[in-house]
Amino acid sequence: MSSSPPDDDDLVPISVRLGQVVPPEDPEDWTKPLTWVAAAGMLLAPLVAIAWFWLATPDDVARPLPGTWLLAGALAAGAALTGATQIGALRALTATVAAALFAGLATVLVGAAMAGQRQVGEASPTVAQAIAAVLAGLAGASAAAGLAPMLVAGARWRRAAVPALIAVAVSALVVPLLFRA
Repeated sequence: MSSSPPDDDDLVPISVRLGQVVPPEDPEDWTKPLTWVAAAGMLLAPLVAIAWFWLATPDDVARPLPGTWLLAGALAAGAALTGATQIGALRALTATVAAALFAGLATVLVGAAMAGQRQVGEASPTVAQAIAAVLAGLAGASAAAGLAPMLVAGARWRRAAVPALIAVAVSALVVPLLFRA
């Protein structure tokens, strides 16, 4: 038996040594249904914002509108659904938080893009309602992220439904708090 150290060539894959770098398998296989669920969860709130701001543009910044609750709930539930697609506890937690942050940013950008007019001294109603909904949705998603690691061993429907319901409930409770003067 030879106890000589391995050559550096043995540590490098044969494809690299031959000059042909083979890309790794795609980690995101878009043919899998859970990938679509995760993508839908991240895009749910921005799509709700587009529909709301296009169909019935808000005109009030001083009070919550029905769309504010709907948008906050969509962000929270979408983040919880994205977290439910993950298998490990830490992955479920981080996926929930990351999905909420992505959806929140996209939602505020939608509100700014659909503002119509630029106002000085006061935010546009679309921006104000989007920001309030995002803040409430992030509160709900935070509650879901705290629950996600505890439910990771259960059935997938339970991993999705329980955090989503809690997230929507928390976001609905936070919306009116944001509009108190």
